[in-house]
Amino acid sequence: MRKKYVVGSIVIGAVFCLVSVGLTAAVKTKKDDIFKNVEIFADALTVVQSEYVEEPKPKDLIYGALKGMLSSLDPHSQFMDPDTYNELKVDTEGKFGGIGIEITLKDGLLTVVTPIEDTPAWKAGIKANDHIVKINDTLTRDITLTEAVKKLRGKPGEPVSITVLREAEKKLLDFKIVRDSIKIKDIKESKILEDGIGYIRIVEFRENTPQDITTALENLKKQKMTACILDLRNNPGGLLESAVQVAGKFIEKGKKIVYTRGRKKNQDLEFFSNAPQPYVDFPMVVLINDGSASGSEIVAGCLQDYKRAVIVGIKSFGKGSVQTVIPLSDGSALRLTTSKYFTPSGKVIHGKGVLPDILVEDADVKPAGNEVKSEKAAEIFDQIEQKTAPEAKQDSFDYKKDNQLMRAIDVLKVLLIYQNQQKT
Repeated sequence: MRKKYVVGSIVIGAVFCLVSVGLTAAVKTKKDDIFKNVEIFADALTVVQSEYVEEPKPKDLIYGALKGMLSSLDPHSQFMDPDTYNELKVDTEGKFGGIGIEITLKDGLLTVVTPIEDTPAWKAGIKANDHIVKINDTLTRDITLTEAVKKLRGKPGEPVSITVLREAEKKLLDFKIVRDSIKIKDIKESKILEDGIGYIRIVEFRENTPQDITTALENLKKQKMTACILDLRNNPGGLLESAVQVAGKFIEKGKKIVYTRGRKKNQDLEFFSNAPQPYVDFPMVVLINDGSASGSEIVAGCLQDYKRAVIVGIKSFGKGSVQTVIPLSDGSALRLTTSKYFTPSGKVIHGKGVLPDILVEDADVKPAGNEVKSEKAAEIFDQIEQKTAPEAKQDSFDYKKDNQLMRAIDVLKVLLIYQNQQKT
C-alpha cells in the first residue's frame, strides 16, 4: 500500500504544481487551503487503488475525477478524453452523422436547444425545449452531454429511438429517427415576401455566413428591398466572430457589438463593428424564439440596444457563456467556461435571454421561462412510462401561416409609412 500511496501522491503533486504556476499573486495566498484539499483527494485515490474490488487503472481514476470536477462547475464545462476531443473537432467541420439537434443540460434534464433545419430531427418534429428522457430505452437521468452526444450519433442510415417530454403538451412522445450525414447550411431562405419586404433566415453562424449574408442582401436590394426581416429562430449560434460580423453589417462602423467579462483580464474582450459599408438605410425586424441561442442572441441583443431593429417573437434561450478549449498533453482537453457575454448596454445574456420588443407566441411554440426546475427532475424520471405518439411533421415554408412572421411584416409596414412621412 505504501508504494501505491507514493504513486498517487506524485500524480497529484504534479497536477498541483502545474496549477500553482498559473496562479495570480492574490490566489497564491490560498495555496495552503488548496494543498490541504488536494491531500484529501490523494488519500481517496490511494484508498480506491488499494481497496476497490478490482484493481482500477490509474488513468481511469484520474479521468473520472476530472470529469466529475468539470461537471460540478456548470453544464457547459467538461473534461474531454482524446476520443471526445476528436468528436468536438468533427463538430467544427460542419458535417457529421447524427439526427441534427443542438442539446444542453438545463435544470437537470437533457434539453434540445434547437433542431437543425432539414435534418432528421427537424423532419420528425423535435422542437426547442423538448426534454430527452430516453435514448434507445435508456433513461438519460444523470447523463453528461458527452455521453448523450455519443449515444445520438452514429452511422448514417442507422436508427435511434428517443423519448421526449414536451411540457407544452404535457405528455411523452416517442420518435424513431434514422441518422443521416448532417450538413449544416448557414442561410436557409433569402427572398422578397411582399411590398418590398426582404426575408433572410440564418440557421447557424458559420465561417462563410458574413459573406453569404452580404450576397443575400445585395440580391434583395436589386429586387428593390425596402425593409428586412432577419429570422434567427431556432438558430443555436455557431462561430462568435461570424455573429459579430453579421451584427456589424447593420450598424455604423466603430459601435460595440458585444463584450465578455471573466475572472482574468485577458478574458475581458470587446468586439466592434467594422463593416466598411453597413446596411443602415432600411427598417428591420429580428425574429427570435426559445431556440435562438448564443450567437443569435448576440446579434438580436446588439440590434435591440441600438434600436436598429424591432425584436419580435418570444424570449430567447439564454446561452451567453464563453467556453475555451484547452488541450492537454495526452490528447485530452478541458472545455472550460471562462467568461460571459454582455450586450452593448450591459445586459447579461446567460440565463436571461433576449426579451422581444413585441411578444408573439406561435401556436405550437412554448415560451421560454417555464422549464422544469431541477428539484423536479428526479420526480419526472420516476414517473416516466412507456408511451407512443404519432410523429409530428414540420410545415414547409409558408410565411402567411407564420404568426410571428406576419406580425413582423405588419411592424415593418408601419415603420415604412413613418419613414416615408419623415422624408416628405
